[in-house]
Amino acid sequence: MSPESHSAAEIPERLHLVEQEIAFACEAAGRSRYAVKLIAVSKTMPAAAIEDAIEAGQRVFGENRVQEAYGKWPALRALHPDIELHLIGPLQTNKVKEAVALFDVIETLDRPKLARVLAEEIERSGKRPRLFVQVNTGEEPQKAGIAPDDAAEFVALCRDTFNLGIDGLMCIPPHDEDPAMHFALLAKLARELGLEELSMGMSGDFEQAIAFGATYVRVGTAIFGTRVLLE
Repeated sequence: MSPESHSAAEIPERLHLVEQEIAFACEAAGRSRYAVKLIAVSKTMPAAAIEDAIEAGQRVFGENRVQEAYGKWPALRALHPDIELHLIGPLQTNKVKEAVALFDVIETLDRPKLARVLAEEIERSGKRPRLFVQVNTGEEPQKAGIAPDDAAEFVALCRDTFNLGIDGLMCIPPHDEDPAMHFALLAKLARELGLEELSMGMSGDFEQAIAFGATYVRVGTAIFGTRVLLE
């Protein structure tokens, strides 16, 4: 990425275009624009680029790695306490304490051991982030997430055994398949489980996700441009 790719001018322009596309998609789906929140995915992005988005009015961000987020967000949140921060990457149990302390929403709850450790840390700390269950809608062996057929049992385990509040579901469709059927499946599961939040859709397919009921869309490249490695 060139320095101009996250200049003080380009990121606000990109953000404005994404906001317009979300508004058009909501209108086409007969939904209120306020029903869908944009998560600006800031993984690998330096604090300066994130500040450009914040200055342009963005308030919801997503990070993939707990350690990377700790390198950027404590200082940013001290300056901008109204930020909502989502963990959208896999969570290791040895990072749960840090994740609960930093994130407002953890979208990648995907196994009983993680549920148990999260419950213990929430009880210990008194901090209660909102939790989404990640569903592996494509049942890809290399990808995290609960199989669709196991989702109901897992949500019940989280609620009844570990006393965890589950707010929604999240998915990442296979890159080589039409995402629509995966969005439809996730929406169906959410209805059956009485869950209101759906985190689905990224830079290339968020309009489709909105049509199927997404309440959060996760957009990175369309806002920040090509990913760069943090120094």
